[in-house]
Amino acid sequence: MDTSQQFDFDAWAELAKSDPAAFERQRIDAIEEFLQQVPLERRQRLRCLQWRIDHTRERAANPMSACLRISQMMWDSLLGNGGLLEALERLRRPCAPAVPPPRAKVLDFRQHGKD
Repeated sequence: MDTSQQFDFDAWAELAKSDPAAFERQRIDAIEEFLQQVPLERRQRLRCLQWRIDHTRERAANPMSACLRISQMMWDSLLGNGGLLEALERLRRPCAPAVPPPRAKVLDFRQHGKD
């Protein structure tokens, strides 16, 4: 599937019903085609994400369970620790003045006369 074309959900759904193996091949080809268009510095991270999605699908009892698990992954990446919402909030906050590191007196524990 050319990713520049409109996604045809009905065609993909029909293919999944009529020929699951062909559907899977085309799914993998479409993902690979998309990844080839992504800048190289982002590609590995997206491959890792796709690996995680694929394994979530494999471990799920059925397609609906897989869908719910992947949906939860998306919500976690949006709202969870270090997620998109947190990153956007950091950008909104004005930069706080740099706080100097704490200072402490360093004690000399060397024994006198034994240098």
